Amino acid sequence: MSRGILALVGNHPNRSKTNRQVDANPTPSEILRAREDAGLTQQQAADLLFSSWRTWQDWERGERRMHPSSWEAFNIKLRARKLLAAGEISPALLRRLGVYLPPLE
Repeated sequence: MSRGILALVGNHPNRSKTNRQVDANPTPSEILRAREDAGLTQQQAADLLFSSWRTWQDWERGERRMHPSSWEAFNIKLRARKLLAAGEISPALLRRLGVYLPPLE
């Protein structure tokens, strides 16, 4: 690989710990707060994203960084749950939108 390509990879926004743009990786405290505010266990939160409990735990501990697309999907699903509970959206519409919400156990 040429040095120029390696420099580009090293500067990728998802690898930068200082990048705090809108589409940046969430911090461990943001992930923890969102999950707790939603009243979810780590396993329930992981199930929303089809990830493992261990991966979720690593995100909250800061051992791994959550990708912005996973963060966005998690927030979309949390909002979808609220809309569904309030009767503002139907399960059929969620299916048409391709949003899967596993049942809470």
